[in-house]
Amino acid sequence: MNDASIYAEKAQVLAHDALPAAQYLLRLHAPECAKTVQPGNFIHLSCSHEKYSLKRPFSVLRSAIDEGWIEVLYKVVGSGTEQLASIKAGDVLHCMGPIGNAFTLSSKTKRPLLLGGGVGIPPILFFAEQLKKKSSLTPMVIMGSEIPFPFKVQPSKILISSLPDDTIASMALLEDLGIPSRLTSKQNYSGCFDGYIHELAAIWLESMDAQERSEIEIFACGPTLMLKAAARLSQQLTIPCQLSLEEHMACAVGGCAGCTVETVNQSGLHQMKRVCVDGPIFEANTVFPK
Repeated sequence: MNDASIYAEKAQVLAHDALPAAQYLLRLHAPECAKTVQPGNFIHLSCSHEKYSLKRPFSVLRSAIDEGWIEVLYKVVGSGTEQLASIKAGDVLHCMGPIGNAFTLSSKTKRPLLLGGGVGIPPILFFAEQLKKKSSLTPMVIMGSEIPFPFKVQPSKILISSLPDDTIASMALLEDLGIPSRLTSKQNYSGCFDGYIHELAAIWLESMDAQERSEIEIFACGPTLMLKAAARLSQQLTIPCQLSLEEHMACAVGGCAGCTVETVNQSGLHQMKRVCVDGPIFEANTVFPK
């Protein structure tokens, strides 16, 4: 569980912008959460003004300590997020956070490989920005989506010679920070790799020698099938890998045990872990063993 406290705040909506394909960017004034949130943490947020409205878990995309805000990127997928989409600037929602553990680098990691698919993009962007700001490491970021990307896309000026020449689409925000990124999709989007995230990651990794690969660590967030593929790739190439899991949650603080997943430790012992407080980040080998 995250070492920091979990704060309950009445979070005022500072901005709520509609993006393509029923995606939304929500900025909340939640100063206590903003002070301590780390990449990989999430919040539990009410989706309406109703006093007893059920909350939903959302990964944090970005935070600003000085200004006291956090941002959430989400897609309308059900009744809760449909309600949330109608919220306007000035409205107040109930927010609990930060919850869960965060991505952590090992001392051997020289080049983090960050993989984000669909709704798994937000914590990956947060992590990439934090790595660039707070360390000397420059991550490699690969993101995929089967709907329009919720951010500005542009041809990359950062050369990655091991990748196909026509795979040049990148995220403008990361490009501006000097972070190499590439995008994948099966929707024939211009400049995107025509395939899945793990396939492009494999091309990049397999171009390296054993010494170079020994300095890589994979961090991934996205749909379950994508996480399984990332786990298999890491196992094939003997690369450490952390996965951020997503599960339906009721309480989000470990009380209901409704978000449990089966894990296997190094001794082969099977244990049930709660994604909300034991995760959401797990070593790949513990949730998808070889």
